[in-house]
Amino acid sequence: MELQDKDLLSIQEVRDLLCKAKEAQAKLKEMSQCEIDRITKAIAEVAEKESVRLAKMAVEETGFGKWEDKVLKNLLGSRMVYENIKDLKTVGIINEDKDKKTADIAVPVGIVAALIPSTNPTSTTMFKALVSIKAGNGIVISSHPSAKNCIMETAKLLSETAVKAGAPKGIIGCISMPSLQGTDELMKHKDTNLILATGGEAMVKAAYSSGTPAIGVGPGNGPAYIERNADIPLSVKRIFDSKTFDNGTICASEQSIVTEECIKDKVIEECKKQGAYFLSEEESKKLEKIIMRANGTMNPQIVGKSVEVIASLAGLNVPKGRRVLIAHENRVGHNVPYSREKLAPILAFYVEKDWHSACERCIAILQNEGAGHTMIIHSQNEEVIREFALKKPVSRLLVNTPGALGGVGATTGLVPSLTLGCGAIGGSATSDNVGPLNLLNIRKLAYGVRELEDLRKTSPKQEYTASNDDSIDERDISLIVEEVLKHINNK
Repeated sequence: MELQDKDLLSIQEVRDLLCKAKEAQAKLKEMSQCEIDRITKAIAEVAEKESVRLAKMAVEETGFGKWEDKVLKNLLGSRMVYENIKDLKTVGIINEDKDKKTADIAVPVGIVAALIPSTNPTSTTMFKALVSIKAGNGIVISSHPSAKNCIMETAKLLSETAVKAGAPKGIIGCISMPSLQGTDELMKHKDTNLILATGGEAMVKAAYSSGTPAIGVGPGNGPAYIERNADIPLSVKRIFDSKTFDNGTICASEQSIVTEECIKDKVIEECKKQGAYFLSEEESKKLEKIIMRANGTMNPQIVGKSVEVIASLAGLNVPKGRRVLIAHENRVGHNVPYSREKLAPILAFYVEKDWHSACERCIAILQNEGAGHTMIIHSQNEEVIREFALKKPVSRLLVNTPGALGGVGATTGLVPSLTLGCGAIGGSATSDNVGPLNLLNIRKLAYGVRELEDLRKTSPKQEYTASNDDSIDERDISLIVEEVLKHINNK
């Protein structure tokens, strides 16, 4: 029997989950660092233990990606994240400056609303639960409808484990009847203190429009630039390792290759050698028609699918064993599908005269879509790398590493994270790889170190005079302020 008024039931479920999470968080925030750490360790261990089962469940339900690669994502969202945060102070006084007589006190934000994408459902659930609990917060998870079962199973597993490890019951909640109305209620409810949104552009915009503080991550569209001094075979290997990892479902994965005229033929030859299929002009037009939908959004039929499946959808005769489809392109724009984010093993291929024009091309690609997210450069020229770092509108410039794995911190020294901030230019509240410290408020403790008399001693009395009526003109005030600021800065 079909449920009636599913939207109302979903809204009521959200309210119930928030009520339980609020009661549980009131107890969690009183726990010691040792107790919090014991809970997060237990969550990480069970998530790692069940990583294979949950990976297979995710692929079976969504049809996206490869279960073997989703296992690695689950290990990133559990073991790697835990190893990075296990010694982090998140309770009580977390930092002191004895010279300035100040201290930082960690204050949990409260209840985190976690919006989970269908492309990385189980791993993102693990990650957001871990960093939320580590920061002393409760969490209510909003599942993507097409990944509801695997997300719910992951949340249930983590919740039961957390309670066994000493967490209050209800600290991890998950909506079992996901709906737009339920998610909207979750984001706008007075008991939700912060939204952690990972997913499509429309969902992220809704999070920022909700009136609740939010950390959102929109689309990536990272170009990979192969500079003339790069190790071409190794560069192509890294790009293909990334673009084929889980069939390209990580938003930090490469979306275009940009290279120079002087090495174009070598790059093309190496791409073919490593399994690329370069589309003819006619084939390129056929595939172009199915990359985007009529409303300008990515076609979910290609997301996380193999080359064979995508070729069949587009009516292409691609030889077996090809790993990536590549289309020659010289345009950038909203209506140019190859210049946009493609969460599938599809790449655009741009050729530029030199690194200066390649730099401009990469900026154009990012400004078209994915500004603030990630780009990749393969080069041995430190001067060019530095110039790209200074000019590119991204929060991560990855050097000589696979984009998908480097961006999330698996093959780089970045914070391991499945929520990659895009900064103000990308419409995000942070440019960080999000971790527990992004889910805390910092209360400042500051002792007085000067008295009013100390400030007056520094004022330049010889440089101003009061009038007969003891008033002070604007110039006098400016001089006083200037001298006080000098004194403070010199301290």
